[in-house]
Amino acid sequence: MTILITPDSFKGTYTAAQVAAHIAQGVRAGGQKAVEQPVADGGEGTYEILRQTMDATPISVDTFGPWHDPVRAIYAMTRDGTAVIELASASGLTLPAPRGRDPLTADTYGTGRLLTHAVEHGARHIVLAAGGSATTDGGAGAIAAIEEHGGLRDAQVTILSDVTTPFENAAVVFGPQKGADSDQVRTLTARLHAQAAAYPRDPRGVPRTGAAGGFSGGMWAWYGAQLVSGADFVLDAVSFDKKASDAAAIVVGEGRLDSQTGEGKVISAILARSVDIPVYAVVGSIDAQLGKYAENFAGIFVASEAEMMTEAGEFIANQINV
Repeated sequence: MTILITPDSFKGTYTAAQVAAHIAQGVRAGGQKAVEQPVADGGEGTYEILRQTMDATPISVDTFGPWHDPVRAIYAMTRDGTAVIELASASGLTLPAPRGRDPLTADTYGTGRLLTHAVEHGARHIVLAAGGSATTDGGAGAIAAIEEHGGLRDAQVTILSDVTTPFENAAVVFGPQKGADSDQVRTLTARLHAQAAAYPRDPRGVPRTGAAGGFSGGMWAWYGAQLVSGADFVLDAVSFDKKASDAAAIVVGEGRLDSQTGEGKVISAILARSVDIPVYAVVGSIDAQLGKYAENFAGIFVASEAEMMTEAGEFIANQINV
């Protein structure tokens, strides 16, 4: 029997591909066929999965980080003119910041330059994964860069995210994760409201416009960007439904299974597409308040190390044999 293995990354420790490989080793040791299919939801790992799936060629660009420090960023381009960009490559929270990290001044100018570079090199469609930003600039930096470098020339932009937060709540929900204290959150929120009122379209109240500190809302307001579920976009790109139809069971995974898992994360998208297939979860940790959400799974295994992932895979394979 075939077991489809579709983990997200264990953030900061294992990539989705590494997790899939460790679980698959155990599944095969248990006598079952394993199909490894790493997935993502618009955050960490999305770029690499789409780059491989779409057979896109990496392109390096000198641009700017969130505080305008020089950064060497990478995006990818397909032969038919689709660019795949990861916002965190130029505007990410983990990028070096030799002059300090100020949540009020962090902007997306460097990401805007990536978009225009892609357009200058023939991109007609830009797919941008919005996770991992250091910014709450409402997309103002990116808009400035785009306008300074000739616009997007009618290229379509699709922004992938794992959140549905509206524009005006971006600082309240995500600001503290980016180093903003309570006063700074208030300042950022006031700035977002002022930006929204001045933009060509008002992004306030529109789902997903708050992703990446309002970057998605700015792109929606100025350039008509399409805002979509990163999880569903990735699952469609990797032909998840076809692979799942041939599977006796599915194994999902992420670093922590908690209340946010059911709110736009890739595991929730997989569960929605797999109502007649047993789904097992292999995760780094579990929130004690997970509650009834645990009932969605045929089994949950905590496996924070590679050997534990392999053991979980073998146990699941043996369960399918029963």
